[in-house]
Amino acid sequence: MIKGILFDLDNTLLDRTRTFADFSGKLMDSYFGHLDPSEREAYIRQVIEADEDGYRHKPDLFGELLEKLEWRTKPGIGDLMDYYNRHYVQSAVQMEHAVELLERFKSRGHQLGLITNGRTDIQYGKIDQLKLRDYFGVILVSEEAGIKKPDKRIFQLALDRLGLAADEVVFVGDHPHNDIGGAGQAGIRGIWLQRNQPWDDSLKEAPLHRIVSLAELEPLLFA
Repeated sequence: MIKGILFDLDNTLLDRTRTFADFSGKLMDSYFGHLDPSEREAYIRQVIEADEDGYRHKPDLFGELLEKLEWRTKPGIGDLMDYYNRHYVQSAVQMEHAVELLERFKSRGHQLGLITNGRTDIQYGKIDQLKLRDYFGVILVSEEAGIKKPDKRIFQLALDRLGLAADEVVFVGDHPHNDIGGAGQAGIRGIWLQRNQPWDDSLKEAPLHRIVSLAELEPLLFA
């Protein structure tokens, strides 16, 4: 019997693809207003590609962009990091069906948790921008916890705080290794939300289900 559901944040409850695209548009408006529309779109694609779906270290990302893009007035790396810290969180877009799903799960009496890798200020900023905090009995951000996915200890910590056993919980996430692999090592069944990360057939942990939309989740779990 499923008593609890754990979620990843980026590209699971938060549509990171749209969020970073919106941020990239703001970056263009602030620093590249001199570009024509086709050049602007080409720069946005270049920024998104260089970001590697969020897995690129941000100082490295912005250092590369400072070298490769033609800035009218080139800012410093510190200025760009400050810009990112201010504007990225404000660009947060929820994944389609996310809030309705959390509402229904909570109304059923299920315990909910969130486990996400990343900086504490950025991740909590996105959670609060989307008004998600109150849905969860536990929220673990890797920087704050001192452990990151796929380390099974961060999953066990969530179980301990919810007071649930691994076989009473499922984990929903988009990353094969960090989410499905890590949860599996902790004995938690994983549900893979297929977004930008391809499946790795070398993984020992297979997902319980594969979905392409959060709308599929409730019927699978509670048919």
